[in-house]
Amino acid sequence: MTSAPEPLALYIHWPFCLAKCPYCDFNSHVRERIDQERFAAALRRELRFEAERLGRRRLTSVFFGGGTPSLMAAATVAGLLDDAAALFDVDPGIEITLEANPTSIEANGLRDFRAAGVNRVSIGIQSLDPAALHMLGRQHSSAEAVAALHLARGLFPRVSFDLIYARPGQTIAAWQAELRTALGIVSDHLSLYQLTVEPGTQFEARHRTGALVLPDPDLAADLYSATAEECARAGLLRYEVSNYAVPGCESRHNLAYWRYLDYAGIGAGAHGRITIDGTLHATRRHRAPEIWAVRVERDGHAMTDDAAVPPEERAREALLMGLRLAEGIDLARFTARTGRTLAQSVDPAILTAAQEEGYLQLTDSHLVALPDGLLRLDALLGALVL
Repeated sequence: MTSAPEPLALYIHWPFCLAKCPYCDFNSHVRERIDQERFAAALRRELRFEAERLGRRRLTSVFFGGGTPSLMAAATVAGLLDDAAALFDVDPGIEITLEANPTSIEANGLRDFRAAGVNRVSIGIQSLDPAALHMLGRQHSSAEAVAALHLARGLFPRVSFDLIYARPGQTIAAWQAELRTALGIVSDHLSLYQLTVEPGTQFEARHRTGALVLPDPDLAADLYSATAEECARAGLLRYEVSNYAVPGCESRHNLAYWRYLDYAGIGAGAHGRITIDGTLHATRRHRAPEIWAVRVERDGHAMTDDAAVPPEERAREALLMGLRLAEGIDLARFTARTGRTLAQSVDPAILTAAQEEGYLQLTDSHLVALPDGLLRLDALLGALVL
């Protein structure tokens, strides 16, 4: 008797933005003109190609990311969702998320995205402080952000938004006040990210010259702890390092990444982890939008990588993703998915030391990063994972 195919999460990448934010290292591109029809047709063609390889999977979530997918035509979103419904078996509780920015132009399109079938919106606000918005290179005002949130709450069953903290000069009191304002508006989910300097960004150049100074590690840790405390008071619990939700309102799509489930990615630069004939494959598309489109038009897809993931790499990826979650890693699922036991995948001395220091908890069924471990997760994973 064969086992049922893995359920599927679908990621669709729209690579265009109005401007490149100085902290952003995502595959995003600024163009004076975008051929909406051409890129819509290419996305739909690549989706058909992927579905032919995967077969009729149960589709549990769709995520339109970017870039700025709220710059897409709503008809493109509707067409892709119609295609997905024809190509896959849509889960009755499917989560369909679209990332949006709160500029007035994009906010005016939210009604059309709701009509197209989107049932969850994630709004990239990043700050409610005007000076911080300017520093972060955002194209909207704090008033536009609040207005977009109120509009979204009236349209979508579920709304999330992003904020960035640990900004230059930010104090705990200022962040607490900003976060309390946000929590007074939010419905069920917040993504709260510490500002980090990523290679190749404008912020990296500024940081290298001393023009950008981030809070010291102790203050950053205190800001992180204050974040969890403020969210908990409002009923939003940390379920992943940077994500907080009312229980039951966690991002179903992002949980697929962190739980190391199957997800397909289409669009320029999109990557995926998909099971084909019992083998897990890592896939990646060409990053440059125009070259991606040419290849899709020529070949039906623009994959640059499509390779089986060896057991040791599966184990590494599952650990790096799963320990971000408050629920931790289900050890039985880990072995079934990777073909390796936990003992084969971690440094035993580091594991023991991490338990003794109160960073990790190992039970018969789960490995979990405790609060002090989450504060040190990057360093901990670097030492722990083989």
